[in-house]
Amino acid sequence: QLQLDVYGEVLETAYLWSRRHEVTEGTWLTLQRLVDWVADNWRRPDSGIWEVRAGLQHYVFSKVMCWVALDRGIRLARRFSLPADLTRWNAERAAIHAEVMEKGWSEHKQSFVQYYGTEALDASNLVIPMVHFLPADHPRVRGTVMATLRELTSEDKELVYRYRNDDGLPGEKGVFSICTFWLAEALALCGEVERGERIFQRMLKHANHVGLYSEELNPATGEFLGNHPQAFTHIALINCAHVLETLKRRRTRS
Repeated sequence: QLQLDVYGEVLETAYLWSRRHEVTEGTWLTLQRLVDWVADNWRRPDSGIWEVRAGLQHYVFSKVMCWVALDRGIRLARRFSLPADLTRWNAERAAIHAEVMEKGWSEHKQSFVQYYGTEALDASNLVIPMVHFLPADHPRVRGTVMATLRELTSEDKELVYRYRNDDGLPGEKGVFSICTFWLAEALALCGEVERGERIFQRMLKHANHVGLYSEELNPATGEFLGNHPQAFTHIALINCAHVLETLKRRRTRS
């Protein structure tokens, strides 16, 4: 399956790593090839972050992460004066942003959607402010967070389904632990720190006796579903905890 989002994940990791390390020539050759590949291939449909079996689509999250790959590649090249086709990379980055803003947004839902041409929502779009595709105070970010609360949460409005539409797989869908941590972080970034903290604290209670999480939860019983333990869930937990603590410290200082 083609999953275009992974290139953004790799370049984001390299960018964060570069804050304390110099990017060597050998490392850059590998990263440069990846960014060039994204510049050539971001217009392709893919299976998305969730590996959906219902057919290839132009998933908004995949496009956003392609933007991340180009953006971080540009930043790395400029910071370390590395060889790169910056004219092309800048043009492709701008093209992705413009396309997502045009084709990935629903005026009716006031939210970014799962893929171009649908009104279905996807919790992965909560990541948009976290990767700086748009600032957290942008009205489309807040609209997406509010739409997620409205349409993708459990009855108590705090546990999050990754999506609601058919994905080609049988069986009942649980709430996704990573998505719930994303919601807590997105709310905090949008200024609703207390609400984000409440959801975060509730999710802490869903860990097992050694502090580990599964991929999904049964929203009624809390039973673990899917892969266990799930690394992505724990990454989202750590990131959310860091953001909440940072925001609370800022508020205390002010």
